[in-house]
Amino acid sequence: MKRYDRLKDIQRLDPERNFLEIYRITATYEFPWDITRALELALYRTYAVPRIGRLLAETAQLTERAQKRYDDTALLLDAVVEHGFDGDPGRTAIRRINQMHRSYDISNDDMRYVLCTFVVTPKRWLDSYGWRRLCGHELRACAAYNRTLGAHMGIKDLPLTYEDFERTLDAYEREHFGWDEGARAVSDATLELMASWYPRPLAPVVRGASLALLDDSLLRAFRYERPGPVARGLTRGALRLRARAVRLLPPRTTPHYARQNPEIKSYPGGYEVSALGTFPTLGTGGCPVPHLRRPDTPAG
Repeated sequence: MKRYDRLKDIQRLDPERNFLEIYRITATYEFPWDITRALELALYRTYAVPRIGRLLAETAQLTERAQKRYDDTALLLDAVVEHGFDGDPGRTAIRRINQMHRSYDISNDDMRYVLCTFVVTPKRWLDSYGWRRLCGHELRACAAYNRTLGAHMGIKDLPLTYEDFERTLDAYEREHFGWDEGARAVSDATLELMASWYPRPLAPVVRGASLALLDDSLLRAFRYERPGPVARGLTRGALRLRARAVRLLPPRTTPHYARQNPEIKSYPGGYEVSALGTFPTLGTGGCPVPHLRRPDTPAG
């Protein structure tokens, strides 16, 4: 298999009918490291919306149990990618996500915005730091995959195309990004978590590199000092050099899922999808969204 053979396979598929297959190839064969970094940044962006950042601070999940919160989020989303929307682990993961969300007063607009980050941020990351850019089939499949995910989560007024997701995200950030003390605490905790994955002497370097990757709108919202041109140039240049090196490597022969990432540290003995996340006591505890299912499968 040659470096661009999977791209050719993707372009032979229908992005509306085969969106899960395309998304899985893109995320687990073509760009597993990049998609992980991009989704980290996607979720991080949401803290800059004060309502979201404040709620995350109030739950204390990201300030006091940051590693577990990171792991649970990655593993729940990963279960859907690996097993699909009809497989038991994927359906269980969506049920867990819905059970957690229903315990808080989260607006549909905020939920839709978070979903938009899952679509737009990976594309923008790969435009800058990927070994190749996403093709049109991949963008359509990513939009279709996340529309389906959003429908299972009960999100209304979902964007249809990648361009719709992008316009929705940009407009929401222009209107809602702003300062909040709790959101800044969540941001600081997240940066500390990422630094903890590396040897302690490298922690200041990792934090500096992380800040160098943030755009000015995020830096303003969290009131971070703008990194200098040298820090930004070195960080972004290193990622572009990595992309050139990856382009010369042979393609992956096996998929790499988020559960295989070394950053996942909370479950060395394994885990059950049904036990991931938190179990808030508010509400009735049932899943608020009817699952889309085939007639021959039991209700979720």
